[in-house]
Amino acid sequence: MDVLEKEASGRHREAASETGREFVMFHVGQEAFAVPLGQVKEIIRMPALTRLPLAPPAVEGIANLRGGVLPVIGLRRVFGFGDSAHDEATRVVVLDIGRAAGIVVDSMSAVRAVDEERIEDASRISSSVDSDLLTGVIKDVADKDGTKRMVMVLDIERLVARECAVRGVDAAAGAAATVTEMLAQSAEVRGGQAEVIRQFVSFEVDGQEYALPIEDVQEIVHAPSDIARVPNAPSSVVGMVTMRNRVLPILSLRELFGLEPKPIGEDDRVVVVSPAATGHSVTVGVVTDTVKEVLRIGSSVIDPMPAMLSAQHNMEELTAVCRLNDGKRLVSIISAEKMFDRSAMRQAIASVSEHDDRAENGSEEAIDMQDDRNGAVVEEEQLVVFKLADEEYGVAIDAVQEIVRVPESLTRVPNTPAFIEGVINLRGTVIPLVDQRRRFGLPGLERNERQRIVVFTVRGIRTGFIVDSVTEVRRIARSAIGPAPEISEAQQKLIRRVANLEAQKRMILLLDTDQLLDTKEVRQLEKAA
Repeated sequence: MDVLEKEASGRHREAASETGREFVMFHVGQEAFAVPLGQVKEIIRMPALTRLPLAPPAVEGIANLRGGVLPVIGLRRVFGFGDSAHDEATRVVVLDIGRAAGIVVDSMSAVRAVDEERIEDASRISSSVDSDLLTGVIKDVADKDGTKRMVMVLDIERLVARECAVRGVDAAAGAAATVTEMLAQSAEVRGGQAEVIRQFVSFEVDGQEYALPIEDVQEIVHAPSDIARVPNAPSSVVGMVTMRNRVLPILSLRELFGLEPKPIGEDDRVVVVSPAATGHSVTVGVVTDTVKEVLRIGSSVIDPMPAMLSAQHNMEELTAVCRLNDGKRLVSIISAEKMFDRSAMRQAIASVSEHDDRAENGSEEAIDMQDDRNGAVVEEEQLVVFKLADEEYGVAIDAVQEIVRVPESLTRVPNTPAFIEGVINLRGTVIPLVDQRRRFGLPGLERNERQRIVVFTVRGIRTGFIVDSVTEVRRIARSAIGPAPEISEAQQKLIRRVANLEAQKRMILLLDTDQLLDTKEVRQLEKAA
């Protein structure tokens, strides 16, 4: 219990009879309820909740409780009392019944001991509450103002089992699967000929679109606000931060490319780069104005960068150009290996390494970074993170084929389920689109520039899922990933795990992409395509 609840509990228990059964009592709506004290682990204030799609209506969401994931059930919803805004009196009673669960109550009443003879069978009492969820009724309990009322004793195990029923789901199936490295290229057949398909992460710098091969990109994160400056470093060095148990130099692509500098804003992204082909041991973060898409591009639309153009602007790292949208959109391909060979890049990395070495030898300025870096090496999973409504979802990066913008116009398909938004032609392939908000029963959203289509292959059908935005590609330690609460069969199949980033006060719901559609829905998509 929190401090306030401990004090209240102590005051009430001092006056309790030593011979009675002890109950925690509380109010929901106009009714009074109780649960045995032995089933209460603690009582907490209303925490921040993460909404869980496909959960039963009574489940308000999940919360972080000291690193654990706590499903939270609203008793108002259970009993059909209607939702009410949470306020200072609202509490969550955390239960100790063999599985983690919390129940939302309007306000706490008391902890009291009750003689057995005062507890009657619930079936004999007429009330607005389902008697199947009660084990008994305590009569003539005095409120603080002296008013006597009936207090209903909840069968809390039955209530939680009913509201979080999961049938036919093997919880062990939620164990973490090994995430393989993203394949840099694959072969597809187009027009009867095999074409090499490559994947790139595209981004903008000063209005121009660039891309890096996805195998060179370790992750994409928001620009950190706590970048430590490096004295006497080149102008291209923004500073350094601690990330994933290492000191990461942060560099400005604008400065490296000789473009007009600008302050780092909250919308900027840092692309963490390490050349894969050479096994380069150095990793850097480069600041971009915005990250656009994960592109899946055939070799037929990738041309070598004209040597005259790259040499003229001292941009030898620009090795190719992609012609998209019939040549209306040009994306310059950056070679991470050549970018690291730039003298400015080498000088920048050397200045950060020199500063870091001095810090290791006794400078107080980097003590925290050294402690973090000396931690044990942890296994990580690389995830693409996107948003729907107010919640964050993650999928293994190797399940994502590409991420593209939502086109201005879609081709509607008659006689298809409501969640199918239409189809698009993606480089000669017809892709059905699923509105993921509708799929999860969330309110609709007007089309906007932040929305993206995340393309997966679900049970053999290449399918696009419309999401509100793609926020980052990041690595998460497996120690921070645990099983999701078993709340409903549909939810447990689709959302088997949760990444609980306690320090950042974030929960990321991890989707099993193979379960995004069931067999019936796959057949409907086949017809749409």
